[in-house]
Amino acid sequence: MATQLKNLSDFSNTEIPSAAPYKFGIAVAEWNAEITNALYQGAYQSLVNNGALPENIVTYAVPGSFELTSGADLLLKTGKLDAVICLGCVIQGETRHFDFICNAVANGVSNVAIKYSKPVIFGVLTTDNQQQAIDRAGGKHGNKGDEAAITAIKMANLAETLNS
Repeated sequence: MATQLKNLSDFSNTEIPSAAPYKFGIAVAEWNAEITNALYQGAYQSLVNNGALPENIVTYAVPGSFELTSGADLLLKTGKLDAVICLGCVIQGETRHFDFICNAVANGVSNVAIKYSKPVIFGVLTTDNQQQAIDRAGGKHGNKGDEAAITAIKMANLAETLNS
């Protein structure tokens, strides 16, 4: 969780395995594009910086965060990926829509991971306002996209370790 004491992009306390052997899918929500594009840039760059080959990263846009679940499902259905990163941003509005979307996406991402026994990473910001989203998409709290990419690498490595 990002707080004043935590930077989402600080991985100095953890060992990150090489991403070179793995293939990643990234599903990016088009809604709140300013934020999701920044999350995507962080995730993509973190994968590459940790050894992922650009040709082993496939990216697809989906209309909004709600569609991340089906996007992840479609990506994993190909059988070609080791992990999928879901990137989105849901900002609190005046109605309960926020609650329904956040709950559906969190549950959906978990269900897809269980369905395929593959890591599906929840890189979705659920903020009270635009500024909180900016702060977590490359701002003062780092980039949740970085965190999602590192999580995908570590989980793909864990799956490989346990399956070999």
